[in-house]
Amino acid sequence: MALLGIDLGGTKLALAVFDEKGSLQYHNKIPLKDATGKCVGNLITDQIAKVLSTGNYSISAVGISVPGIYRKKTGTVWAPNIDGWNDYPLLQEVKEVCKEIPVVIDSDRACYILGEAWMGNAKGCRDAIFLAVGTGIGAGIMIDGKVLRGSNDIAGAIGWMALTKPFSNDFIHCGCFEYFASGEGIANRTRQIIQDNKDYSGELTAKAIHEITSHDVFVAFENHDWLAKKVIKTAVECWGMAIANLVSLFNPEKIILGGGVFGPAISLIPAIKKEATKWAQPISITQVSVEPSALGNDAGVYGAGFLALKNSI
Repeated sequence: MALLGIDLGGTKLALAVFDEKGSLQYHNKIPLKDATGKCVGNLITDQIAKVLSTGNYSISAVGISVPGIYRKKTGTVWAPNIDGWNDYPLLQEVKEVCKEIPVVIDSDRACYILGEAWMGNAKGCRDAIFLAVGTGIGAGIMIDGKVLRGSNDIAGAIGWMALTKPFSNDFIHCGCFEYFASGEGIANRTRQIIQDNKDYSGELTAKAIHEITSHDVFVAFENHDWLAKKVIKTAVECWGMAIANLVSLFNPEKIILGGGVFGPAISLIPAIKKEATKWAQPISITQVSVEPSALGNDAGVYGAGFLALKNSI
């Protein structure tokens, strides 16, 4: 039995073939290169056809992780980081290539926690949460061994968690938590503070302001740049408050931190846990382990592989 897992992100497509025990047989990543709409759909179906046509693997099921909302009733995807994917008919297109091979699609946040439960740091857990911090922020929430989905499959859209007041119009398109603590939010806030502080002459001025990324901010933070320290301090507070809220609501065994920002923010986990302890239910916070992802940027593709396993013939 071979399982094909596919992880669609905002900037890349990852594919992997697994056996039923989770051993990796094939792995490939393809940049999207600003592809949009139908071009992204074609990339997915072309790559699936390529894997199937090699004859090297007897694929028994396909699982796909998507960055947004998968509408199970219609087989369509809302992916805000991909232009033209407001209601994209992904299931129909993939089924045309896969023929009789079963296909299952789910949100990336669900796949992150499923991947960690299958082959990562949530293995053996019944109650665990994957807090994914990259371009945006999402949470894969597993309760009693099952992914929490909500009435319309939108549970875990934690980027919209309210962490401060008063409300700002800046929160409308991405949410309060994302505005302050996502990768894009960290970069945007840094740019804004530089614009508001004309006397700033730190190392972040080495780049044109529109080119500053969250990676640049973390490098400046490590070099004790005051502006970067200010932005990252706010992010740490937000990550801690969010974890506190998740712990108080769900009493998980583990909170797993992943996504591109964790990465460079792994060293901040003790400070984040300390911040969470201030806000969380006092008994529950002492019982939870806060850990980095064991699978890193491959959590989504492993989760897609697990979807395929559960949906295999």
